[in-house]
Amino acid sequence: MRFLVVGAGALGGYFGGRLLAAQRDVTFLLRPRRAAQIARTGLVVRSAMGDLHLAAPRHVLSEDIDAPYDVVIVGCKAYDLAETMDSFAAAVGPDTVVLPVLNGMAHVDQLADRFGRDKVLGGYCMISATLDDEGSVVHIGDMHALTFGELDGSASARVAAIAAEFEGTRCDAKASTTILQEMWEKWVFIASLAGITSLMRATVGDIVAAGGKDVALALFDECSAIAAHHGFAPRPAAIERGHAILTTVGSPLTASMYKDVARGAAVEADHILGDLLRRAPAASSNAGPSVLRTAYAHLKAYEAQRTRLASAAAATT
Repeated sequence: MRFLVVGAGALGGYFGGRLLAAQRDVTFLLRPRRAAQIARTGLVVRSAMGDLHLAAPRHVLSEDIDAPYDVVIVGCKAYDLAETMDSFAAAVGPDTVVLPVLNGMAHVDQLADRFGRDKVLGGYCMISATLDDEGSVVHIGDMHALTFGELDGSASARVAAIAAEFEGTRCDAKASTTILQEMWEKWVFIASLAGITSLMRATVGDIVAAGGKDVALALFDECSAIAAHHGFAPRPAAIERGHAILTTVGSPLTASMYKDVARGAAVEADHILGDLLRRAPAASSNAGPSVLRTAYAHLKAYEAQRTRLASAAAATT
């Protein structure tokens, strides 16, 4: 199968790198700056699960895509999705399948509207990774899971073929026939973690130490109720895991959204918290303040402040 991996950032670089190291047919879709960087250094992955140094990974710029690919793996930020779809549109042919690994659910509809629902898989990943100052992918911890499947839950030949391509790649990739359920469960968890650590500007351990455990659990339960309203109530194991992670004494864990706030970067407030809030039952939406609504308002206020500061800085240059 011919894979086009959109970007070689933390997600694309890691999973695309694992595929390429296993000698799969992988091309990275890059912007000029990242292409120049990788031309100098190669694609470097630093991981406890095995380092990689891929000296000259095949890559292409958007304007140079000249034929469809079998699989397009998309792992951009939600606020970049419209531009990203434009960048890889020429790679989507009649038999192409698009595998997104964004958080939330709104991106599925966006991709389906652009390319057709039959071309879109469900997918998500569980990994902590970032780019360092030299452009190397730094994988933190030992979790590196990628899960994907048909949106209708069927066991298709194309999903089985993708799973076969990932065999032997030294990452935990697997097909699922319950992908929507799993995506909702991850959404509930990531919205809870992002919401509480961004709102409190603190790690999970610091929130627990401050007596905020009940607030974190209230947010998780509120997000779970919205999922249940749409027919995807988190299963007992997902609830137990979410509660445990959000109440771990001394935990240094924060969401990547909190890290983005701390460094003044753009955030996925609308895609992860706002879209979940919009899907809440009407009765709960009119019931007064909630932790989810408070966390979302906090992030929107941050965005407004960030925009104002950027405008002021531009006006002085």
